[in-house]
Amino acid sequence: MTLADGAAAEGLFVSGHLSIRPEDGLPPTVKSLALLSPDEPRFWTLFRQSAEYLDGEADPLDRWSARVIGQLSEAVGGTPVFPFGGPPWHPFIAWALRSGRAWSSPVGLLVHDSAGLFISYRGAIGLAETFDDTPPAAPPCEECSRPCATACPVGAFAGGSYDVPLCKSWLDRPEGRDCRDNGCLVRRACPVGADLRDPQQSAFHMSAFHRPVRKA
Repeated sequence: MTLADGAAAEGLFVSGHLSIRPEDGLPPTVKSLALLSPDEPRFWTLFRQSAEYLDGEADPLDRWSARVIGQLSEAVGGTPVFPFGGPPWHPFIAWALRSGRAWSSPVGLLVHDSAGLFISYRGAIGLAETFDDTPPAAPPCEECSRPCATACPVGAFAGGSYDVPLCKSWLDRPEGRDCRDNGCLVRRACPVGADLRDPQQSAFHMSAFHRPVRKA
C-alpha cells in the first residue's frame, strides 16, 4: 500500500511534501514530511460514519485524525505528527508554505493550489526517505480577481489581519446566519475548490470556531 492509496481510502489526500530541517523539532529519523488534508467532497461522508463523529464526545475530528493517521503512519512505517495536542505545537502553517502548494492569500489565510481557502491539515506523516524539493508553483491568486478581499460583510480582514472578535460578534447576530450555517463567506468566495466543500462540513467547523464546547 502506498501512502497516497492509504490516505485516499480514508478520505484524505497528500496535500504537500517538504524536506525536514533541524529546527522543525522532529526526530532525526524523519527526513521528509507528507501533509494530509481532507479529500473533498468524499471526506465528510466518510467522517460522518465514523465512531468518533457518532459517539457524541468532544473533539471528534481530532480524535478521528489521531486514530486514522496514526494507523496509516504505522502501515507505511512513518511518524505521525498533528496540529493539535500541544504544547509543543508543530508549525503546520510554515510547513504548508514550504511545501510549494500553499501560499498566504490576499486576506492572510492559507490558500492551496487545489483546495483554495478551504485547505486544512488533519496531520502529517514523517518519512525516512528524503524528498527532492521542487520549485513552488505560481499561487492561484496571481490570476484571480480576488473576490475574497471584499467578501466579509463586516470587514474582518480589512485591517490587514484577521479580527476574530469582530467576526464572532457578527456570527452572534441574526444577519450572520449565512456564515454560521454555510461557512465563512471569505473562504467560499475563493474560486479554487469552491464546489468541493459540503455546506454541512463548513457548518461543523464554523460551530466549533464560534462556540467551542469541550466535555470534561
